[in-house]
Amino acid sequence: MGRSQNSFIKKLKADKKKKKKAEKFQKKLEKKNTSSDSMEEMIAYVDEFGNITSEEPEELDKKDSKEDKLNNTNKQ
Repeated sequence: MGRSQNSFIKKLKADKKKKKKAEKFQKKLEKKNTSSDSMEEMIAYVDEFGNITSEEPEELDKKDSKEDKLNNTNKQ
């Protein structure tokens, strides 16, 4: 009569579980080290047409200066 396979199967399951846990931990470390996104990379801008861009629109400065000139001429 042969010995029961239960202990062998339990050992295989335990090894498989340890291996999966180690792989998950390794992936977690890799993700933590590679995902160093800074806020500048995550910022998006909307242009005057409603399109999302990664570049800051320069036209805001022009509009502000025009509004300042209008305000200065109205005060005089």
